[in-house]
Amino acid sequence: MPGSRSASTRAKTRSKMNMKKPATILSFTLLVVMTGYGMVMPIMPFYIEKLGAGGRELGWLMASYSLMQLICAPAWGMLSDRIGRKPVLTIGVLGYAITLFLFGLADQLWMLFLARSLSGILSSATMPTAMAYIGDHAPKEERSQSMGQLSAAMGIGVVAGPLLGGLLSSDSLALPFFIGAGMAFLAFLLVIFILPESQAPQAPSGRKPRVNRLELRQVFTSPAAILLLPIFIMSFGLTSFQGITGLYVVDRFQFNTQQVGIVWMVMGGVLVLVQGLLTGPLCRRFGELPLIRVGLFGGALGFLFFALAGQFLTILLALGFFSLSLALVGPALNGYISRFAGERQGTVMGMNSAATSLGRIVGPLWAGYLYDLNLVYPFFSGAVSLLLGLLVCLVGIRRQPSNEKNQAVVI
Repeated sequence: MPGSRSASTRAKTRSKMNMKKPATILSFTLLVVMTGYGMVMPIMPFYIEKLGAGGRELGWLMASYSLMQLICAPAWGMLSDRIGRKPVLTIGVLGYAITLFLFGLADQLWMLFLARSLSGILSSATMPTAMAYIGDHAPKEERSQSMGQLSAAMGIGVVAGPLLGGLLSSDSLALPFFIGAGMAFLAFLLVIFILPESQAPQAPSGRKPRVNRLELRQVFTSPAAILLLPIFIMSFGLTSFQGITGLYVVDRFQFNTQQVGIVWMVMGGVLVLVQGLLTGPLCRRFGELPLIRVGLFGGALGFLFFALAGQFLTILLALGFFSLSLALVGPALNGYISRFAGERQGTVMGMNSAATSLGRIVGPLWAGYLYDLNLVYPFFSGAVSLLLGLLVCLVGIRRQPSNEKNQAVVI
């Protein structure tokens, strides 16, 4: 009826307007977290050298962050289902600010490991909780766009972090971490004083839902669990590409620092623009699952195009195509998996974050091993992995929930 359609439109408009401020605060929070993550990249080798350590220590130090996120993200997500999103976000952001400050004070190797591990533990409270917040409140037709805004903010942080770290560390290696700690503390103030409280949907009894083995089993036997595999594969493929591309273009094409910088600028710029501007409208037009499938197939082709590219221009074109394809996948996957979460948004998004972290650990390590065998093997391997993810999405996900309040839809 016209009246009901008008009321529905007004409700959607109010919901969209109400989500604008929280989405901005959450985006800034994840921007700060990923900027801090990226700042470490150009500075860590100098820290390691200063403390008399070597490559093995550097590898473990870098892996410790993602390893702690892998372990702790699901627990933070479950906790946010029980006590609400805002308290968990507050703990995570404040703790992250403290760990960055401790990193700047570190003058021994064990202090670096302690600060880096604590940073992974506490920062893992931010991403799944922010996504769960969006899953709680954003209308389903706007969810992928809101997820895309979060992903774009994270992409900006990944690009800006190394640049900021390199510029600020010229006089002091510790200065970038003190600046990052200040930014994280500002995000903490925004979360605690401005971000509206977010409560998880109430259980039928009126009490907040509690996690038990039966409910976890329902999650693990639903499409939400199956979607964790393409989430892992997407993270694996993207980070394996990012981890080896700089070395590849230097070894094979003798790129200079300016050309390598352009490569990273193109990758980061495409990711940010597509996730910030295109993902939402495309998801509304075509749906999330078709976009995921197209993006995974395009990413596999992008791997092959990049391996076969032989000139600077063709390399940039292949890189842009690859980045565009995977930029579509991330927010669409996050939005799609939230449809199956029901009142377990925090739990499901925690597992989502854990799968992403696992990909960040395994991807660069696997790509580095293959790179030592042959320069192009990591790209062929990445193409195969994304095609495997596409196969999972084609045959493993058969239908989507018809009711937003469903906890899970079992295949």
